[in-house]
Amino acid sequence: MKLIKAYVRTFMADKVISALKEVETPRISAIEVKALGDEVHEGQLDISPELGSTYTTMVKIEIISPDDCVEKIKETILKTARTGHKGDGIIAVSPVEEAINIRTGNHKKP
Repeated sequence: MKLIKAYVRTFMADKVISALKEVETPRISAIEVKALGDEVHEGQLDISPELGSTYTTMVKIEIISPDDCVEKIKETILKTARTGHKGDGIIAVSPVEEAINIRTGNHKKP
């Protein structure tokens, strides 16, 4: 199993999530996040007194996926989230050592 995290532009999130559902991606989570850094055009930045920096709002999409679905999910995100401009986002893939279903208590190990 893998944990896929994709940070995408807010206005692209619905399109990406719809495309992921079309390829039958299980258990999608979407969380609004504030991205810091210089990877976005200055016109898209906001100033945050709490963070002490400029930021842009993005959506983090998280998916726990079987290994054999990872490539399909990455390709779907790349195809639907890319605008070709600086700040389109990033995809990170990490191994999952264990997942436990809270309702049933069933353990899933890779």
